[in-house]
Amino acid sequence: MQQKEPPASRHVRINALDGSGSFNAYLAVPASGSGPGLVLAQEIFGVNATMREVADYYAEEGYVVLVPDLFWRQQPDVELGYTPADWERAFGFYKGFDEALGVQDIQACLNALRQRPEVTDGKAGVLGFCLGGKLAYLAACRTDADAVVGYYGVGIEAALDEAERIRCPLTLHVAELDAFCPPEARQRIVQALGGRPGVAVHVYPGVDHAFARKGGDHFHRASALMAHERSIATLKSAIERTKARIEELDGRLKKSGVQIAGLEKMLAGLRRSVTE
Repeated sequence: MQQKEPPASRHVRINALDGSGSFNAYLAVPASGSGPGLVLAQEIFGVNATMREVADYYAEEGYVVLVPDLFWRQQPDVELGYTPADWERAFGFYKGFDEALGVQDIQACLNALRQRPEVTDGKAGVLGFCLGGKLAYLAACRTDADAVVGYYGVGIEAALDEAERIRCPLTLHVAELDAFCPPEARQRIVQALGGRPGVAVHVYPGVDHAFARKGGDHFHRASALMAHERSIATLKSAIERTKARIEELDGRLKKSGVQIAGLEKMLAGLRRSVTE
């Protein structure tokens, strides 16, 4: 089997929308050099090796991935492991985190991705874990993301009043045994969101918080693979759909060799939709 080429990666600076400064973000670009954009929202441990590995993984899937340092207003470049001391520090950052500003930073990253030459179709989504899972849900409500995926978000049940503002396809992955999302909270999420058009809530039986973190204590391979397949399906259906349609129409024009006015009009309209 032919191995995929490793993605290119580096750190870039992103300007905050409120004018308060700028922050670091890890950028991973697929070997092809281009693809749809994806903002990866961190766990409470910062942009650590785990988050960078996830970014590289999605870059191998063809996405241009940006992982913002969401704790930058408290302390720039937080990067923690999973020892008891790291957990204590992580919860300290979590308690001091301004959620609303974090969502603004995600919007800043969406803007930055769409302006990058590597993001050729102008489409960008959001994917997050833990803290980032809650921010992903809020991004579906408050930002112009084209698609959103959240893994075991903490505290989504406290923001269900914003569900009316969901404006893009949204997939949430919920762990049945997650103590940070107890049964009553999970039931509220499923009842409030499960029947909404374009929203999917998947509950994974017998698994705990962070079941998709490879190498973690709660890692569950089968559930992680299933969640990843569902995540990719959500991103592909929403982010890549317009690009595929453009390529289809381009191919039809080239194959026919005839300038069909109606077809060209459809193609021009689609192109405008991904640049606006």
